Amino acid sequence: MRETRLAAWLTVSVTVGAVLFTSATTTADEVAIRKIIQEEVAAWNSGDATAYSRHFAPEGSFTNIYGMVFNGHDAFEKRHGETFTTFFKGSTRVEMVRRIRFVTADVAIVDVNTEVRGLANMPAGVTVGRDSVLRNRLLQVLVKRNGEWWIEAYHNVEVKVRSDW
Repeated sequence: MRETRLAAWLTVSVTVGAVLFTSATTTADEVAIRKIIQEEVAAWNSGDATAYSRHFAPEGSFTNIYGMVFNGHDAFEKRHGETFTTFFKGSTRVEMVRRIRFVTADVAIVDVNTEVRGLANMPAGVTVGRDSVLRNRLLQVLVKRNGEWWIEAYHNVEVKVRSDW
């Protein structure tokens, strides 16, 4: 009887410890990911393509609101450099995290609503609201390597009709 109680106590203790450790790790990782989102916003708002690309992985993939696909850090940075000097020049961006889901301890899917204001003339095919705001849904997949989170996939979709914004 005593051995059964000891075994049950040990099982509960180990399980609670594992849950607390995982929860603390997840919380720290969520804070780190939210910081990356804040850094993206600050970099966008200052028109700094290098800073905006800081967390983009060397082999990451990027799909923009036109459906154009770019692969690699350099292409991501170059494209943002181009847009920051043309139709997004002087614009401001707000990002609201809808959800962060940890697929594993080292992989997170981040679903973000974005709003861009202060746009210059946008190319054809992009819908800017009556309020002059461009709204997008941004899905980023981040992978943690050597203690640092990297954006491996960045998929941006223009919101044509607001639903559960």
